[in-house]
Amino acid sequence: MFSRIWTKPSTKSCSEQLERLKAALQDCDAVVIGAGSGLSAAAGFTYAGERFEQHFSDFAQKYGIRDMYSGGFYPFPTQEEFWAYWSRYIYINRYQNAPKPVYDDLLKLVADKDYFVITTNVDHCFQKAGFDKKRLFYTQGDYGLFQCSEPCCQETFDNEAVIRLMMERQENMKIPTELLPVCPHCGKPLTMNLRSDDRFVEDEGWHRAAEQYENFLRVRAGQKTLFLELGVGYNTPVIIKYPFWQMTVRNPKAIYACINLGDAYAPDDIAARSICIDGDIGEILTQL
Repeated sequence: MFSRIWTKPSTKSCSEQLERLKAALQDCDAVVIGAGSGLSAAAGFTYAGERFEQHFSDFAQKYGIRDMYSGGFYPFPTQEEFWAYWSRYIYINRYQNAPKPVYDDLLKLVADKDYFVITTNVDHCFQKAGFDKKRLFYTQGDYGLFQCSEPCCQETFDNEAVIRLMMERQENMKIPTELLPVCPHCGKPLTMNLRSDDRFVEDEGWHRAAEQYENFLRVRAGQKTLFLELGVGYNTPVIIKYPFWQMTVRNPKAIYACINLGDAYAPDDIAARSICIDGDIGEILTQL
């Protein structure tokens, strides 16, 4: 198993790494994109600072919340307040477009390639940018889906209509009680389809995407594959980072590329076939 202490940053210049990445994109048979939160942050989906103040200054003042992420764990006294916060959170991070065209730029780079995307992001930015939904695997859920909090079934429910209603009708940081979402099967409260514990629902669409990803990797095993990792940290490295390293080790024709601001590394085992660029993902994609 790979460990952080076995990794090292590249000592090659950024311009040299950029040229190597350009060549790898042109020469490869397939591209596997692994995307983490750093990619959406580069696209402007930041959860603190000015964007947080713009949308949640009232919650910050009343509850002392300082960023969107920590606010998601706040023990709101009522479900009406809870869903006022979360409907706003979901609306701006799922149903509004990213402020910067980072995902559009990425699609331009791979649109004519044989590609697949695996991501831990839950903001749906890939599909909104025009990526083929049959080539996407959202492993950790989707802000646009509800699930039963029990859960009584392995089913998810589209939430756009009710989220928009919650946004329109909330007052004083509360939504009307009649808008509280409940499971149509058992009547228990609905919650977000986000992986946080063993109650996460992997519905039919999730399993179909997982199978498509596995098939993509199996059929292209041994080909000249570029494993392009974008903004993936060490919160859940077993989903994208470690498998990318392991698949590069097993395939001598593969190249591993990592673009990450302040956190671009590769193991010694694959250093000769790695491209590590420490920089802003949006700027790097523009240069490419």
